[in-house]
Amino acid sequence: MHTYIAKQYKRDKIARGFSNLKIFDSTRGVFTEGGPIYSGAEIFEKTHIQICIRNSNCIKGFFLPRREIEFLPAA
Repeated sequence: MHTYIAKQYKRDKIARGFSNLKIFDSTRGVFTEGGPIYSGAEIFEKTHIQICIRNSNCIKGFFLPRREIEFLPAA
């Protein structure tokens, strides 16, 4: 989909000098997996969201996870 949009966007720019198409900077997908967390629930055990950042200029910052430390030292 993104390849098609990018190609058509370039064609429009060459032909008309502009395009009405929008280039996506990021996408988000929701994946519902597993069974309900309880009977009648609409939230599933393994539901998760994945994101894809296509334009790295959208990333304003990040963090590096710290190393785990022993929270309660062994006696």
